[in-house]
Amino acid sequence: MPPSLQDQLVVAISSRALFDFEEENRLFEAGDAAAYMRTQLERIDVPAKPGVAFSLVRKLLAFNEPGQHRVEVVILSRNDPVSGMRVFRSAAAAGISLERGVFTQGRDPFRYLRPLGAHLFLSANEADVRQALSLGFPAARVVTDSAQAMGNHADEVRIAFDGDAVLFADEAEQVFQKKGLAAFQAHEKRKAALPLPDGPFKPLLSALHRLQQSSGGAMRLRTVLVTARSAPAHERAIRTLMHWGVGVDEAMFLGGLPKGEFLREFEPDFFFDDQTGHIEHAARHVPAGHVASGVTNPGHARELTALAQTKVE
Repeated sequence: MPPSLQDQLVVAISSRALFDFEEENRLFEAGDAAAYMRTQLERIDVPAKPGVAFSLVRKLLAFNEPGQHRVEVVILSRNDPVSGMRVFRSAAAAGISLERGVFTQGRDPFRYLRPLGAHLFLSANEADVRQALSLGFPAARVVTDSAQAMGNHADEVRIAFDGDAVLFADEAEQVFQKKGLAAFQAHEKRKAALPLPDGPFKPLLSALHRLQQSSGGAMRLRTVLVTARSAPAHERAIRTLMHWGVGVDEAMFLGGLPKGEFLREFEPDFFFDDQTGHIEHAARHVPAGHVASGVTNPGHARELTALAQTKVE
């Protein structure tokens, strides 16, 4: 039988999300692709420093055991194939087992998410992330100057999620943005028993749940919902998770308090949020990624409309 990624958690990640290539990337962004390739080749035997998502990837891969390959991480990068050699060598030097990679040399990489069956796409390129979200894949733009994971929980993958427009659709967030807090609270209290629609990261949460259920080894998974909601709007969020049959280990209903300090105490390997203000604050303390979804990211709605029109045509 040919190899298959079915029944595995598949994470597609760009080279800049996994490793610190910011110095080299400045050459690329300046328009000197040749200098970028030359620099990467000159440094091919110099292991790159860990990037923002390094801890998340390393810990997820630790779920793999002899005869039980539960997680696949694939490099999906705008890098050229020559630069890709340094990515694989850096991974080997760090003790990370990577076997697969797609290097498009500046072309759009997100179209390869479908054949990979990816459950998550992490990239430093905002346009690629937006396109991936529009195609229905959980995706986040890695904030490359985020704080690194603290590393105090070697046997536990810790992931933090915002609620509205991340785990849940932005139905309630639209009410808040248009009519204010009081209307939002009344809306959510009135619909407390009605599950929220699925958000872009619900498939990832479900895949993580399956990973946890299938693992009997030393690695564990711990998730937390970190939301600006407060009582009485908390109930609908909890009931939605119950309806899905997928729980989280912790929930923080912060009522608008800044999330960063709470996340610092939880010590996640990664945090996902749709609002840039929340991400900027959180990134001072923990690895963070922006999910360009929902009413607070208006470009996302335009992309979804364009995609729908393309499918019709």
